[in-house]
Amino acid sequence: MNYPSRVHITEVGPRDGLQNEKTHVGVADKLGLIERLLQAGVRHFEATSFVSPKWVPQMADAAEVMAGLGGPNFAPLLDGATVSVLTPNMRGLEAALAAGAQEVVVFGAASEAFSQKNINCSIAESMAMFAPVVAAAHAAGVATRGAISCSVGCPYEGDVAPQKVGEVARMMQAMGVQRIAVADTIGVGTPRKVQAAMAAALAHYDVAHVAGHFHDTYGQALANTLAALQMGVSHFESSIAGLGGCPYAKGATGNVATEDVVYLLHGMGIDTGLALDGLVDAAAFIGKVLGRPPNSRVTVAMLNQRDKP
Repeated sequence: MNYPSRVHITEVGPRDGLQNEKTHVGVADKLGLIERLLQAGVRHFEATSFVSPKWVPQMADAAEVMAGLGGPNFAPLLDGATVSVLTPNMRGLEAALAAGAQEVVVFGAASEAFSQKNINCSIAESMAMFAPVVAAAHAAGVATRGAISCSVGCPYEGDVAPQKVGEVARMMQAMGVQRIAVADTIGVGTPRKVQAAMAAALAHYDVAHVAGHFHDTYGQALANTLAALQMGVSHFESSIAGLGGCPYAKGATGNVATEDVVYLLHGMGIDTGLALDGLVDAAAFIGKVLGRPPNSRVTVAMLNQRDKP
């Protein structure tokens, strides 16, 4: 197997993880979570999203979160770290640049139906909307990353053909998006389907610039992570405490938990630069904020061990 010796993890909990939470999470708690993630070794993370608060109320405090990260207390923690934000349009980009974002994320879908339902436009129209955002980001010296939603399955269309993933990857590559994530948004993927979607993306990007982003709705996220590792993929996106329930699949647990992915990788002798104990501390912290236990088997097990006399 072509397993990498080191894996880079992008932590998406503060943005992708929290955005669907019904419970309001204040700026102080969001910064508290980010602080703990940085202390655990996280060096690439999604801090927030510059979108209309009408659509994503949880991200209405984006500017305040970014201002907090610019404070003196965070300076040493952020040394060598990349602060990433979601920016769906030019207005969002302008706010992100003003706030000091180091990387911006645009998102497209491999499903026409999902694209229409999610952002009210076709895949081609969404790419046309993102192109000037990417160009302006690069002109400002800011990195870009793309997410391909519903790369394996769609709540409206069912199975998604790998060719659709390849087409979106081609369009993102053409507009200059520097790296992409192949996302199993509703968590229906299984290893061979995920490998087919990955292969389609790898026709347009080299393996160092493609990440796996897996949801654990059907308990397949770690198996899919292993399947991507077997292809040499060394970048993954995950969410602390398994934050990020999917609104399209009842009972979905959302993103795969960062702690679970790190436990898997460390058990395989693959370096991540992350401290598992520190991640568990961060998961426990946000669990208390939200008033529920983390959706991470590793965190639950380790917290139980800590509680033993």
